Amino acid sequence: MSNDVLAFSLTRMAVRQKYRVSRPHQSRAPSRLGVAIMPDMATEETGMVAGIDLTGVAKSGMGYKAMMNEAEDFPTAGEVRAAIPREAFEPDTLKSLGYLSTSVVLTSICVYAGVAAMNAGVPTDSPLAVPFWALYAVVTGTVGMGNWVLAHECGHGAFSKNKKLQTAVGYTIHSLLLVPYFSWQRSHAVHHQFTNHMELGETHVPEIGSSDEGSLQRRAALVEKFGVETGLNIWGSLQAFLHLVLGWPAYLMIGATGGPARGLTNHLLPDPMTPVDPKFPTKELFPGKWKQKVVESDIGIAAVVSGLLVWGACNGFDQVMALYGGPYLIINAWLVLYTWLQHTDVDVPHFTDEEHNFVKGALHTIDRPYDKLDPWGAIDFLHHKIGTTHVAHHFDSSIPHYKAQIATDAIKEKFPQLYLYEPTPIFEALWRVCKGCTATKKVGDKYVWDNEGLEEGL
Repeated sequence: MSNDVLAFSLTRMAVRQKYRVSRPHQSRAPSRLGVAIMPDMATEETGMVAGIDLTGVAKSGMGYKAMMNEAEDFPTAGEVRAAIPREAFEPDTLKSLGYLSTSVVLTSICVYAGVAAMNAGVPTDSPLAVPFWALYAVVTGTVGMGNWVLAHECGHGAFSKNKKLQTAVGYTIHSLLLVPYFSWQRSHAVHHQFTNHMELGETHVPEIGSSDEGSLQRRAALVEKFGVETGLNIWGSLQAFLHLVLGWPAYLMIGATGGPARGLTNHLLPDPMTPVDPKFPTKELFPGKWKQKVVESDIGIAAVVSGLLVWGACNGFDQVMALYGGPYLIINAWLVLYTWLQHTDVDVPHFTDEEHNFVKGALHTIDRPYDKLDPWGAIDFLHHKIGTTHVAHHFDSSIPHYKAQIATDAIKEKFPQLYLYEPTPIFEALWRVCKGCTATKKVGDKYVWDNEGLEEGL
């Protein structure tokens, strides 16, 4: 047995024993991990880890940690909330406005630099200028992502206790970024409720592998034709493009990667495009009052699209693409990068309706070291810690980002055996996910990404 599994088993048994003492009336079944250090236990080399057959399951930097907990190990939502200091739940309107001002001003400076360059003679319609506008897009989009994150906080009620101000800020910013504010507010709340749910999850819900034609078979065909390394690289490149470039608009327009129970959905349409699964007749994405909210969201999108069309008609659509379109694509890529890696890795499971609950979903969220993208943590600051404190955000999305670290530290201290932190550098982790998170198979009561025979290639 590897040292990381042994150490985790010992730590987990100690924490579990402490947890039992604090909850004496809750009966618990014997744990597989209780015998994880016995000599007759099978080893990783035979596909067994802590009594679980993980044949074909690749290992992330977490070392199968997310696979090693059983249903009785998870606390209640109330117990998690009680572990978080009360001060973490209070938004400060002035502080929120200060962060908003920072993001808006920095983004405006980037846009001003682009306009100044254009006025100085840098063309927007010449191939020779593509490197400049690509750099402008990356910088402006990366800075501009901070505005997106704060509008997202407005949708969660974490920006201010002044609801009118909060709605006005969120609606304006998200509309400017072509996000239907109320529609996405609703679908994102569903995502929080059903995180890592195989049927009702909203975004990045995995495919179930089968012997029929599917993603596993298409990946296997590439591996057979080009070899493991090249085949996986081709597959990973395709997945990176589909997710980071096309993923966000595809989700808004057809509900791509959404849970199968809701069929095809469109964030601009109040009614589903295809019938809801009869198993979940009450799980329509936009029920009741939300249908009117979808229409209200459409008004903001229509206004911004109209403005872009007028701008293009007057000044040329190459200018629109250079100044607005490029940063827009980068913001979308950041958004998908965050949401994908916050809930996906090769050894992080998903659950059926029978096994899923809110706490399980929240505790299968992953914090990652986004601040290591640069030596100063500038991106983590610009993006308001959306990637480094996301576990806490999933326990209570009303926690403002500037208090999320307090909540994160409390969760890590109280539930160390359950808190997921994946230390792999971001782009390395992204590449592993692109290649290895294709379709799932059932392992016990969980669905896990199937990479049988390809583990070493990830």
